[in-house]
Amino acid sequence: MNYRRMGKSGLRLSEIAYGAWVTFGDAKAEETQEQCMTAAYEAGVNFFDNAEAYAGGQAEVMMGRILKKKGWRRESLVLSTKIYWGGRGPNDTGLSHKRIIEGVHSALRRLQVEYVDLMYCHRPDPNTPIEETVRAIDILIKQGKVFYWGTSEWSAADILRADAIARQYGLTPPCVEQPQYNLLHRRRMEGEYLPLFRDLGYGTTIWSPLASGVLTGKYNAGVPDGTRLSDPNLAWLKDSALSDERLARVRQLEPLAQAIGGSMAQLAIAWCLHNPHVSSVITGASRPEQVSENIKALSLVPKLSPELIAKIDAIVAPGSNIDAG
Repeated sequence: MNYRRMGKSGLRLSEIAYGAWVTFGDAKAEETQEQCMTAAYEAGVNFFDNAEAYAGGQAEVMMGRILKKKGWRRESLVLSTKIYWGGRGPNDTGLSHKRIIEGVHSALRRLQVEYVDLMYCHRPDPNTPIEETVRAIDILIKQGKVFYWGTSEWSAADILRADAIARQYGLTPPCVEQPQYNLLHRRRMEGEYLPLFRDLGYGTTIWSPLASGVLTGKYNAGVPDGTRLSDPNLAWLKDSALSDERLARVRQLEPLAQAIGGSMAQLAIAWCLHNPHVSSVITGASRPEQVSENIKALSLVPKLSPELIAKIDAIVAPGSNIDAG
């Protein structure tokens, strides 16, 4: 496993992270997820990503039980939560002072830990002044309950505003963004966020490197039973993910993966890591074998020559998004 600094911070993250979105929360899956987390940890993964919204908080409950059972040294882990969607009450959504403080306290109870290394604002909150959000997070950091904080799917303008407020009032500025980034979704990372990398030294822990599984190639001939996009609860995701345009690009990319001795999924992950602004790539798995296959992507990164990158860019242009068509 290789480790990268999270932007200009001193925190070092495994290049491959393990995330709890979708695969955690179902009690029937706990044994499998324990196996997956164990495979990841034993391979050197130190960053485990979660959020209060995942499975209505049950993803954090499950991860907390697994961590307690495994007894791994807390200092060897980087744990995250994301705050925004905490429930249905009038103050259970958003990034108000009340929501931030209560949300983090609840996440700590579910994870059964005294602090989280990373706390993300899961989305921007148009109804709360950014200054209020920054001040609340700074309190948690000074209390030792959060070590670093960042954003997820915020605009560059809002991130720059949060940074400016923090510096103006002597508060802790954000230092990491968690955006979607993959071969089919490139625009924000490769365009809008460039000033954040240049001027702030911002880090990124990117999600959906496989574009909801589309970049594995497994949907090229239809939707197999038992896959994520065969779940009726994810019909909204299926409609946006499986456009003819997207599948056509994946079919063109597959020979490039084969040429360097990897799978399509491994090429997709390696390609994300080729971007120096990516601090860590968040992956998930439904069985431990997938964890091992994803980690093998690290061996492909040195094989991404300028010539190969040019061929990839000819199929999926830099700064583009290949959305449903």
